[in-house]
Order: sequence, then structure tokens, then C-alpha cells
Amino acid sequence: MSIATSGMPVRISAAAVALILSLSLMPAAGRAQDKTYVMKVTTATLNDAPHQFIKDFAAAVERDSRGRIKSQVYPASQLGSIPRQIEGVQFGAIEAAAIPPEFIVGVDERFEVMAAPGLVDSFEHGQRIAADPAVQKLMLGLGAAKGLHGVGLALSQPSSIISKAPIRHLSDFKGKKIRVFASQFQTVALDRLGATPVAMTLGDVLPALQQGAIDGAVAGIGPFVHLHFGDAAKYVTETNQPAIFLMLEVSQKWFGSLPKDLQEIVDRDGAAASTSLNPVALAMYAEQRKAWVNGGGELISLPPDEQSAMMAALASVGADVAKTKPALREAYQIVTDAARRVR
Repeated sequence: MSIATSGMPVRISAAAVALILSLSLMPAAGRAQDKTYVMKVTTATLNDAPHQFIKDFAAAVERDSRGRIKSQVYPASQLGSIPRQIEGVQFGAIEAAAIPPEFIVGVDERFEVMAAPGLVDSFEHGQRIAADPAVQKLMLGLGAAKGLHGVGLALSQPSSIISKAPIRHLSDFKGKKIRVFASQFQTVALDRLGATPVAMTLGDVLPALQQGAIDGAVAGIGPFVHLHFGDAAKYVTETNQPAIFLMLEVSQKWFGSLPKDLQEIVDRDGAAASTSLNPVALAMYAEQRKAWVNGGGELISLPPDEQSAMMAALASVGADVAKTKPALREAYQIVTDAARRVR
């Protein structure tokens, strides 16, 4: 190659041209490495397992990215109700959220399979189900075509039912309006117990209880304690069904904008936060049960024979709901096979 200098041609070797080109590209590469990204992470609750989940994930990503991802944590629905959180993650307005999978059924109906009654026998059993490779592959992949990138799955805690009047026997369910998550597995289960299920996001539950719009609500003991549900109702019946899992979903739009090394960090830290949450969630559950009683609330268990009767009545809910929908039936088979495998 030659160029003209003062009218005289000067020959430049191919190696020199390559060096010049590489030097010209260096600032752009450097800028890519220096660029920082904001990751807003949200959840609906406060000072409990979901909140701890997003705090651990956010801290790990900021640390492991060496500050190239700046994390901001927003608990207690500060960025909107659960439906708004899901939409925000889908469209990139929110970078990540920890949400019970049943609430994401509008994106893909298979998200609700983790809410099947009888799937989980104990806290530890639920944690093993969440860690099962087949379950992970299924659940983290849902929503990929609709803006969601799953990076974590963990058990939060068993379900309880808070109520204004005590539910001490199966007969006490009859005629009561009880809030459920957005899952057919939950609505069918409450129907079988004689209650009227009302799907409702968490932020609406406390005023609905206070105003008498509902008689009770399914949720974890954590929100009842930390969101001051004791102001509206004092009775919590520990049905322990279904278990409440958490999906850690990242915006596919935001994730796709990250360099590959940062994508790997987000994926890796989501998986690590799912595992590290296990002992913390179990300890929090024990502390929250004590706090409810210490605050003047009552914890109720159904008589053993009635608990067994309830489980017998609910045993076929999962199969009955799933059998008419091929994709849901296949997903249900995956999680129930895993539950048997790790029991």
C-alpha cells in the first residue's frame, strides 16, 4: 500500500496497516468495557425471603462485575404492583424482579405448576425440588419468547391463610372469600374446600381485609408480619399448601444489551443467590412464626385427621387442572417426577 506525502509516494506494509487499524479500534473497545449498566431489582415484600433474594443477587452482580453493573434494590412494590413488575421486566423498564411464578401465568400458563397442592412435603423437600436440574431447565426457560430471562428459582416458604375469623376446621372454609395467587391450581383447591377464591395482587390484600371485601388470604407468614397484616386480622391457619416459590426474572431486553462476560455474571449470580437463600429462608420462616405470636396473633393447625382429609381432597387438583392442556400437563409431569425423585 502507498500514500502520498509532499507529492512523494510512501509505501506502508500490511503489518503497519493492521497495527494502525487495531489502535484505532482500541478506544471503542475500552469504552465498551468501561460502560456501566443500571440494574433495578424489585419484589413485592419487605424484610423476608424475597427481599433477601434480591439483595443477595444485586450485591453479587455489582461485586462480580466490579461496578460495571450498578444495582438498585426496590422491595415492597416500590416499582408497582406485581403485574406492573412483570410488565416492567418484559419491556425493559425494570431490569429484574423476584416474583412467585403463579403470577406470571399471563405470560405462560406453565409457570403455575410449582403451586400444585401436595407437590412439596417439607421446607427441605421444596428446596431440593427447586434445585433439580430438570425443574430448573423448565422454569428458567419459560417466558424467553416474551421478554423474560430466568436466572433463579428458590423456595420462599409454605403458604398460610390469614383470616378475620379463625379457620380451625375444614368446615370453616365454607362460604369464605379467600384471596389466592393468580393460579388455577389455587382456585380449584379452594373451590374443593368450599371457599370462594379471589385472585388478587399482594398490595390489595390488606385494604380488602380491612374493608371486609375478603374474609382471608393465602400468602406466606412473612408478609403478614412485615406488612402489618395483624392490624386487620389475627388468625393464621398453617395449611402449608401450596409451597411459595420465587422466580428471579431478568429483562431479556436488558440482558441482551450486556456484553457476554456480564451476561455470564448475571446468570451465575442468579443461580448462586437461589442456593444461598435456602438456610436464610428457613431461619426467617421460624423467626416470622415467632414474631406473629409475639405480636398478638394466633397460629392455627387443622386437626391431624382434617389436615389428612384436606390433602386427600386436594391430591388430584394438579392432574385435573393439567390434563386438558398438553403443555401444562407436560410441565406438571416434569415437576412431579422431580418431587418424587428428591423426596
